[in-house]
Amino acid sequence: MSTTAPGPVTVRVPAKVNVQLAVGAARPDGFHDLANVFLAVSLHDEVTATPAAELRVTCEGPDADQVPLDRTNLAARAAELLAARHGLEPAVHLHIAKNIPVAGGMAGGSADGAAALLACDTLWGLNSPREDLLDICAELGSDVPFSLVGNAALGTGRGEHLTPVAAGTFHWVFAVAEGGLSTPAVFREFDRLTAGTEVPVPQADPALLAALRSGHPDALAPVLANDLQAAALSLRPQLADTLEAGLGAGALAALVSGSGPTTAFLVQDPEAALKVAAALEASGTCRTTRTASSPSPGATVLPA
Repeated sequence: MSTTAPGPVTVRVPAKVNVQLAVGAARPDGFHDLANVFLAVSLHDEVTATPAAELRVTCEGPDADQVPLDRTNLAARAAELLAARHGLEPAVHLHIAKNIPVAGGMAGGSADGAAALLACDTLWGLNSPREDLLDICAELGSDVPFSLVGNAALGTGRGEHLTPVAAGTFHWVFAVAEGGLSTPAVFREFDRLTAGTEVPVPQADPALLAALRSGHPDALAPVLANDLQAAALSLRPQLADTLEAGLGAGALAALVSGSGPTTAFLVQDPEAALKVAAALEASGTCRTTRTASSPSPGATVLPA
């Protein structure tokens, strides 16, 4: 049997922005095929795994009160799935230091699942192959594998099949909205809005991949795309005011991040990010803002 690491294990994990989210028609299983170009950004959660008598989840940080602490939390589910594979009891305390916006379309819950998986694997001395961890990630959710991998990748299938892509450095402002948006509800609205139309098979945009490689924000700005944006705006029309405010403040491009309601603004440099963030906060169209750069490494065990 594997030995348990003596002390707590802390894993840092990034948020993501989708620079392209191409969505196909609903499949018979209810999911949608995607061409999902992920960028990991420098907003992070940290999950600390400590030996305990039983599985327990705690959380601190902005919006911590919105994070479920029961077995529905992806961090708890990750510990359970990993333990079950190895015939162990998931006897661990998982503490989430929350910095990624909650229910904001930035994969905060998925990030915590990936971080907990790596933290428990390290704590329990399992040394699982990367493929095994990615397999569990895919079982947890479509965005979880990317949270483990980080940097930049194209996700296909429902987003869980990842191909790394090259990406230069880009700078972002994120406007955090009041309240969350349900991802299933946004996909249902996408289905409603596209009913009776021919939905194209999702494919990565070669111009977008080239712009990512170039590291030039002026090349990336015109090719950012999110097929879920119309659905998110249909459910939360006020997000249009946020997008307009950021563009008016000098952002090069604006889009809803994933299923929303966080909105993402591509800017020229860190100085422009501060200016756009200040204007967005003054506009009264969002709850708060965050600045970040990309790409960022995936889930990483921090030194003890």
